[in-house]
Amino acid sequence: MESRRRTVGELVRERWGDHRPGLWFEGRVISHHQVAEGAAARAALLAELLPPGAEPHVGVLLDNTPEYPLWLGAAALAGAAVAGINPTRRGPELARDIRHTECRVLVTERARLPLLDGLELPGLHVLVTDTDAYAELLRTYEGARPDDGGARPDSRFLLLFTSGSTGAPKAAICTQGRIAAAGRSLVDHFGVRADDTHYICMPMFHGNAVIADWAPALAAGAGIALRRRFSASGFLPDVRACGATYFTYVGRAVQYLLATPARPDDRDNPLRLGFGTEAGAVDAAAFEKRFGVRLVEGYGSSEGGAAIQRTPGTPAGAIGRAAPADDLAVLDPDTRRECPPAVFAGDGRLLNGEHAIGELVNRGASLFEGYWRNPGAETARRRGASAGPGEAGAGHGGAGEAGKGSGEAGEGWYWTGDLFYRDADGFLYFAGRADDRLRVDSENLAAAMIENILARYEDAAAVAVYAVPDPVAGDQVMAALALKDGARFGPPPFAAFLRAQPDLGTKMAPRFLRLVERMPVTATNKIHRVALRREGFHCADPVWWRPPGEETYRRLTAADVAGLVAQYRAHGREELLTR
Repeated sequence: MESRRRTVGELVRERWGDHRPGLWFEGRVISHHQVAEGAAARAALLAELLPPGAEPHVGVLLDNTPEYPLWLGAAALAGAAVAGINPTRRGPELARDIRHTECRVLVTERARLPLLDGLELPGLHVLVTDTDAYAELLRTYEGARPDDGGARPDSRFLLLFTSGSTGAPKAAICTQGRIAAAGRSLVDHFGVRADDTHYICMPMFHGNAVIADWAPALAAGAGIALRRRFSASGFLPDVRACGATYFTYVGRAVQYLLATPARPDDRDNPLRLGFGTEAGAVDAAAFEKRFGVRLVEGYGSSEGGAAIQRTPGTPAGAIGRAAPADDLAVLDPDTRRECPPAVFAGDGRLLNGEHAIGELVNRGASLFEGYWRNPGAETARRRGASAGPGEAGAGHGGAGEAGKGSGEAGEGWYWTGDLFYRDADGFLYFAGRADDRLRVDSENLAAAMIENILARYEDAAAVAVYAVPDPVAGDQVMAALALKDGARFGPPPFAAFLRAQPDLGTKMAPRFLRLVERMPVTATNKIHRVALRREGFHCADPVWWRPPGEETYRRLTAADVAGLVAQYRAHGREELLTR
């Protein structure tokens, strides 16, 4: 491991003079040298376009085209920061993201120009990459050579929007030093080689594609292959055409790949490894069996506040243990005390989820570098513990004192916003987002735990569990269920299935069940829980429900909805139905 912190700009400059294939896109290949050359020209252009005194921020509103990594390289060389703009945002929300990150230059393409129509974006210089005017502008800077632009390891490099469930998305700050170090760490962990090719099919405005795919390729001098947008049917043809050996995934991407028709030659591919999140143990095993490719589930965040490493001997279903530099604990968010270790049945079922599940907290020094212009969100992430020294329990990531490295009251601890539980050996298991916690009859439940149980239903293709408000207090459980092709929902068999699950607590069974043809997902293929929660049982899809005191499900009718609304109104909670 290198002792000196490096910059992304240094890694870009090292590819100058490297004439090996460096970037593959839709049948075209350019060399590493051409990538560095293109980045240098764009860095020179950016320096000319940025007004004096302006924040050196450039917004990128693109699909995964070669312009995206070229502008990442340009920003690194110029000492600027890229704000990845989510193309699924619209109108005032999209304008807010661009204005909030103080971008004075926006790089986009003709297909995205309609998104900008009518938006108030004063002082913004828009570059449209697939036009003759853009090509002519770049010709002015041909022959530019890459220099460091004054960039340092602590120079801002990325402003990555996080997808929170409430409020406007926050822009996490990532410096050049952190991204360069993250890339190097993955190179060492996975043995990435210079002759590897990383297939980037996840959107590059998202941290997964840049931090876990592009950055390690750059650090190792490996090539990259770009897919404009993720395509399950195009995955294997792309992988074979470009010789990809590594890819990353998030959300339901693996499930989409498994849903493609199986072929006898599925294992005939050059892939060595897939790295990502939310595939699940069952789908990861099915993927390896079908495609001959090992999937490694990891845990990290754009913020860099905590990391979990998978090591040999990690049990099935676990993510891994705390990274060596982290002191991770699973704490009750209300009492700020450490949760007891998980207790498992002989078949692996979690028996004490109501006590063992808590929020993952890094009590040591974290790599979190803050949010752009959002001190309130930073404070919430770094909130301290209310317990005194020693009261929060012993940590498994280091020494046992509660305030290790962060002051006696836990000031500065990093609260991840994710739910976990830990076994007696210190292995950590993901249990969902803290935002996905439900409170039913004064009991806290984790949506992910209920989902894992409902996923056993033989006709289930996909399941999502989320909270809807109870008419009196707290929440009720609602689930969205996508059925396998050809399956039909039967209320009595489903109720019988629920009764047969020994680990389904008395308060876990869904009150409402929404049948969907296809699970709604975000631009990064994660289940769109915000939309599901917002619609509740007021949706176009058929909804079944189990009225209080009844064991079987029946269709929710207009009369039922009217009766429920009357209950909410009577208890002053009607406004919660539109949250």
